[in-house]
Amino acid sequence: MKQRPYNFSAGPATIPVEVLEQAAADMLDWQGSGMGVMEMSHRGKEFISIYEQAEADLRELLAIPMEFEILFMQGGGLAQNAIVPLNLSHGGTVDFVVTGSWSQKSYKEAGKYAAEVNLVASGEDSGFTMAPDPAQWQLSQGASYLHLCSNETIHGVEFHELPDLRALGSDTPLVIDFSSHVASRSVDWSRVGLAFAGAQKNLGPAGLTLVVAREDLLGQALPACPSAFNYQIVADHQSMYNTPPTWGIYMAGLTFQWLKRQREGDLTGIAAIEQRNITKAQLLYDTIDQSPFYVNKVAPDCRSRMNIPFFLRDESLNDAFLAGAKERGLLQLKGHKSVGGMRASLYNAMPLEGVQALVAYLQEFERQYA
Repeated sequence: MKQRPYNFSAGPATIPVEVLEQAAADMLDWQGSGMGVMEMSHRGKEFISIYEQAEADLRELLAIPMEFEILFMQGGGLAQNAIVPLNLSHGGTVDFVVTGSWSQKSYKEAGKYAAEVNLVASGEDSGFTMAPDPAQWQLSQGASYLHLCSNETIHGVEFHELPDLRALGSDTPLVIDFSSHVASRSVDWSRVGLAFAGAQKNLGPAGLTLVVAREDLLGQALPACPSAFNYQIVADHQSMYNTPPTWGIYMAGLTFQWLKRQREGDLTGIAAIEQRNITKAQLLYDTIDQSPFYVNKVAPDCRSRMNIPFFLRDESLNDAFLAGAKERGLLQLKGHKSVGGMRASLYNAMPLEGVQALVAYLQEFERQYA
């Protein structure tokens, strides 16, 4: 079989080959049912079994406590910027930490639904190259929740440890947008009230949105909240108040099973994939840092393992770099239009061999043009 190109897209992103092969085999006939998954009733026993297995596998993988509801929704992470305040703001004050483009969008959107949106900390002065120290955050008294994007896809800033709001003297629920690093590492659920993620980076194709919400936060939606976006209603109907994204749930379920099969030494599942992600990211960061030809501007203590932006110091070579990368089967390396440069996204499905191929190309290009 011809070697597939290595796809470094930030999302929709590369999917494990094993998952794609299984989906292809099931396309016309899922397990002898005579139907493909896209053709099934979401209320039929065939799809219900797919849904229940996906939910159980995810709860096991991420060690999600039973007091959290797992919701499969639609609209992507961007829609959650409105859905979260519609459900959790109580129309009062909400706190925000802004560390890049995505939390900035969330901050602006919440202003439509909350009476006050308090910016407790921002990395904007650093050009979003640093994560503000939680000890310096200016928390509100009585805020309905604090919103944090725990991994910024565009700027490449990641909180490697979630803040402990209780240790900061606050009982405010923490809401995290973990879209671009969901399932890449473990989650300390004792510090989280709600987490949401678009699926199209680490869980499967675009169209599915994962929400993991602590039960005690449900049932408090604003009167204007649409019923299909009311977390309590979605939970009461096992994510089937409206027709759910059935194909996305099926693909995510296959991805969860793939994750459960991963091994790194004595490590399995999420622990194994986290160790692999650390290895991949460190290899690329070391290559960039040791070169006078490339630069990554993010502070080392908050560099993302998933999304690595970097720049050629001579940006007149950008087009040549991208053309050469494409010739070598290294795809989607162009940085986001808002920041320029390059970006390599190293999601779970990116094998170590793909990062090794990128590193070899970086070194080759430098030798040719330095």
